[in-house]
Amino acid sequence: MAQDISAVPAASAGGPSGGRRLPRRLVQLYAGLVLYGFSMALLVRAELGVMPWDVLHQGITRSVGGSLGGISIVVGALVLLLWIPLRQKPGVGTLSNVVMIGVSVDASLALLPDVGDDLVVRSLLVVGGVGLNAVATAAYIGVRLGPGPRDGLMTGLVARTGWSVRLVRTGIEVAVVATGWLLGGTLGVATAVYALSIGPLVQPLLRVFTVGPPQS
Repeated sequence: MAQDISAVPAASAGGPSGGRRLPRRLVQLYAGLVLYGFSMALLVRAELGVMPWDVLHQGITRSVGGSLGGISIVVGALVLLLWIPLRQKPGVGTLSNVVMIGVSVDASLALLPDVGDDLVVRSLLVVGGVGLNAVATAAYIGVRLGPGPRDGLMTGLVARTGWSVRLVRTGIEVAVVATGWLLGGTLGVATAVYALSIGPLVQPLLRVFTVGPPQS
């Protein structure tokens, strides 16, 4: 993703405020993850490019087979292994992220029909996909139950190296997109639109979806 999630501190589910708000946080977490997978499927159906990490997922799928969601789960699990030397600790949101998004995108692709060559419809799918993804991202980050595996990789590298978030994030996403494209993933205008717009869209939405006051 394209925003600095380190600006949203993690909250303990066991604290007084966290315990009272836990049901709402869990509902928001899983709704956000399901919506995230649906937004991914919209961009896939648009066939104008996909999210940076999905370029990799799509490239692997086209090279070795499997579903987009299944490959997303495998890649997420492998990325989690990289957390070990970075001393990152996953939360319930982290583990849920790995599984739920993959399941959701496969289910959504099964339900969404191909839209053909109609550029207007495809463009609307891109706009809808990016917009819904921003809402979904703010929703699951806002519950502060653990970052996604790819976000945690970024913040872990920032903490261990002292490099800037922008440098680390850009380096990871360039490597991911380049590898995915070489494997046959779809790199297009929607990829650029997502990369440029997701941060500015998510930032104000976090103020709406963050649950409870930041923890010190």
